[in-house]
Parts: sequence; structure tokens; C-alpha cells
Amino acid sequence: MIRIGTRGSKLALWQAEYTQSLLREIGVASELHIIRTTGDQVQHLGFEKMEGKGFFTREIEEALLRGDIDVAVHSMKDLPTEQPPGLVIGAVSYREDPADLLLIRKDQVADGQLLRLRPEAVVGTSSARRKAQMLDFRKDLILRDVRGNLPTRIEKLRQGEFDAILLAKAGISRLNLPLDDLFLLPFNPREFVPAPAQGVLAWQTLASDIATRKILQQIHHPQVSAATNIERKTLKLLGGGCHMPLGVYCARDAMGNFHVHAAMAESWDAPLRRVSLSSSTSFQLAEKVVAALQSV
Repeated sequence: MIRIGTRGSKLALWQAEYTQSLLREIGVASELHIIRTTGDQVQHLGFEKMEGKGFFTREIEEALLRGDIDVAVHSMKDLPTEQPPGLVIGAVSYREDPADLLLIRKDQVADGQLLRLRPEAVVGTSSARRKAQMLDFRKDLILRDVRGNLPTRIEKLRQGEFDAILLAKAGISRLNLPLDDLFLLPFNPREFVPAPAQGVLAWQTLASDIATRKILQQIHHPQVSAATNIERKTLKLLGGGCHMPLGVYCARDAMGNFHVHAAMAESWDAPLRRVSLSSSTSFQLAEKVVAALQSV
């Protein structure tokens, strides 16, 4: 019996139940253990104001190290690039659409305006990365933090606290939320660059738990891992956490070439720097992306 550690939000439970379904397909039984994290408990602060890294993962990792669970399931974009001693990422999932999505109240849609937003529209997001890129498109926008799980944030939009909010399209797709009353504007991930590993799940386990690691390899997606390794290495080389104003997206074409798009700012309200690089190999590609960002 594999014990799966997860957060308790609807999206986290979808991820955990999806993991269960994959394990069931290969004949492995499992049970869920819900763990409350710092990120779940602290709802009044924006991400950039919270101390340290891993505030959506730390308590789950501690449960792994104690032996309370066998596998932790994370949104990979929330997972720090440095693994705690004794833990490894045993496998990664398929990649859902990595794009960010702008949700606008229909009575606030402004035809003819960039991003379909009226002048000085109020946009909700707690992500420094999203704030920096939104201001790069529209410096007049008023950006305000919005916290809570996906349904909570969408309800705050509906209630008029914001004219629009920014969310990851992956979470919307996985929960299949009804949004007919809202106007949806999906971004091209090459232009509005997502967080490293956005749309991917990571399964974490003890480095010493060889039996569980072998099970996880049966549900692993190596091609996805090849791309997210570049994205996360770029983040690691820049010394950032998931609250850093950095977007990195790596896609592979039919020939196996890597195409990396990155956007970074020193802070959410600082000028944005953008680079795009292509390579036939992943060797030193993250290093080249970092060097290009630092030279812009």
C-alpha cells in the first residue's frame, strides 16, 4: 500500500486522485494522507512577502522524511529546485497546457484595448512573475494580491473584487470549472512565459526507498523531464524560488530540438528582460539562458 501525501485543496486532491488512478492501472494500491502546509494556512500575504521557499511543500516533505507517507505529489512549479537531503523526485507527469489564463468579468471587457482590459483595470494575482509580465504589456494596470484556492479566487472575481484575475490554465482544465459567465483570454507561453515546470506534477519520495522509486518509474514521462530540467536549472542558477519574477518555458520540436523562452525582472515592478534560445542539445542550455538574461 503506497501512502500518498497531498495538500487538501480541490486541485491538490485531483492531483492525488490522478496519481492513485495511475498506480491502480499498474496494480498498486494506495491511500491518501492530507497535509496542511504553510501556504495553505497563511492567506493574507502575497507570495513574495512570505519567508523562505517551499511554503506549499515543506510540511509534506517533513512527513516523507518521518516515514508517515511514501510519496508526495506536488505541482512541480511549487517545488524548490534544491531537494532536502534524503529526498528525490522519483517521476514527473505528462504536461498539461502550461499557459497562463486571464479571466475577465464580461461587463469589464474592453474591446480594442490590449489584453481586452480597460485603462487602469484591477487585476488580481499574487505571483511576482505574472505581475512583472502584465506590467510589461500594460503599465497602467492596478495589480492586487489574490489568495485562496482556484474556486475561491474565481469567486472573488465574480463578486467584483477584481476586473480580472490571472490563473494557470492547467488547474482550470484539470478541475473542469464552469466559466461560461467570464471572458477567457489564454496567453501564448512563448510570449507570457509561465513558471518553470508549470502544468507538470512531481512525485517525490525517499532516496533510500528503492521499491517506491521503481514503481514511480512506471508512470514517469522522460520527455517532459528533459524540458523541465532546463527550466528548473535556470531557476536554480539564478538562485530563485517559486516567488521569483522569472518565467521559463522549454518546448521540443519534432526533431528533438530545444526552444527556451525566458522572462525575468529584478522585482515585480522592475523592467522585464526577455530572451529566446534554441539548441539541438540540452547541454549547458540553462547556463546559456542565464547568461543571455544577465546580458540584456
